[in-house]
Amino acid sequence: MQAAVKPQRRRRRRRRNIRKQAKMSLLSKSLFLSRKTLVSLVRRHSSLTAELINNMDKKATWDRFYAESPRTPSFKNFEWFFGFDSVRGFIMPLLQTASHPDSQLQVLDIGCGTSALGPSIYRHSDLPVCVTCADISPIAVQLMQEHVQVKALPPQNPSSRLQFIEMDCTQLDKHYLPHSLDLIVDKGTTDALLRSKEGQEKAALMLKQCLGVLRRSGSLLQFSDEDPDSRLLWLETLARHQGVMLADVGVQEIGELRGVCYYCYQVAPHPDV
Repeated sequence: MQAAVKPQRRRRRRRRNIRKQAKMSLLSKSLFLSRKTLVSLVRRHSSLTAELINNMDKKATWDRFYAESPRTPSFKNFEWFFGFDSVRGFIMPLLQTASHPDSQLQVLDIGCGTSALGPSIYRHSDLPVCVTCADISPIAVQLMQEHVQVKALPPQNPSSRLQFIEMDCTQLDKHYLPHSLDLIVDKGTTDALLRSKEGQEKAALMLKQCLGVLRRSGSLLQFSDEDPDSRLLWLETLARHQGVMLADVGVQEIGELRGVCYYCYQVAPHPDV
């Protein structure tokens, strides 16, 4: 029993220490990034460090970020937090339960950057899917479009489609009809907004937009390192309207990677609201 308790105590101590450090240093605002990723960012984008810390909600920041990314002969996806394999078990079962006879599943990767998350869903889904990878930066979108043109990404299902588009994810209703998406995945986008000086309102608006365009059987998955005590309260508050819960909110622990504990937050609209 003691052996089981000690790791829990260590995790609680580690989380307390992270919160204390966040108050001591501006740089700690970027602790939502894995340590390895943060070190990589500082080394590769030292001129952008202040922008990344304070203005991750701004289009100009990400345009500069991707424009200044080192160009190499062989393209490499840039992953926030972790890659597809770490969360495959959370994503793929949802596609199975949300399947529609004779129609594609509509999947949106919001704030995709140059991640391989969306393309991996497209490649590994047995069911026909239309995966849209959306980012506010046209430079990131162009990099991904060029990548898939050079390197063919054959889908598991021949009816599946993959597309990359420039889009402000606080304006989903301009691109999608109500209740038209089956799955929305968010790997670090909400975290980037919440840790920006002026991004909190945008994060709240994006969540409400997601709830508006999801099917009643659909789900939003947020991958984050934020402690459930904070994120669950935020999600539940925004999912409530005039005292009525518009969605179910839950969390599962993904696991610890490079000393950071990550979580999968699932928001599912109520079918009868």
